[in-house]
Amino acid sequence: MEFLCGEKEVEAVRWMNAACMTARHALCKRAKCGAVIVNNSEIIGKGYNAPPLDNIKCCMCSEHLRPNKQKYDATCCMHAEWRAIIDALKNTAEKIKGSRLYFIRIDDNGMIKKSEKPYCTVCSRLALDTGIAEFLLWHEDGICAYPTDEYNNLSYQFTG
Repeated sequence: MEFLCGEKEVEAVRWMNAACMTARHALCKRAKCGAVIVNNSEIIGKGYNAPPLDNIKCCMCSEHLRPNKQKYDATCCMHAEWRAIIDALKNTAEKIKGSRLYFIRIDDNGMIKKSEKPYCTVCSRLALDTGIAEFLLWHEDGICAYPTDEYNNLSYQFTG
């Protein structure tokens, strides 16, 4: 993993802000998340968390309904990362290999919330299997770029 600085950080902030704008479309009742996939300075996929097909009737995100589920599976929603990957595969599949996935979470006022450690093995496996090169999170210490295989390994180690 690498904490970004200088021009790399400036560029990453740009894409994190794009993910933030995407997160504002989230329909999840528990968390508002957004993701963009970028290759060669072009967004090739976008996603936000919401029930399948944005169907609010499918919302079951109340924590009390799913207390025994793992953190990543305690929602009825499609993850922002899943939707961004699907979007990229639908529109520009040939560009997904070697791309970067930028993930962000926002609060109810649309302000960026800093990320925790990698924890979702479903997201990490999808990113790894589709050839995404790096997974970027904005931590308290700064924006961190994780090679996707490292992100996957860290997700399996998460015990929070």
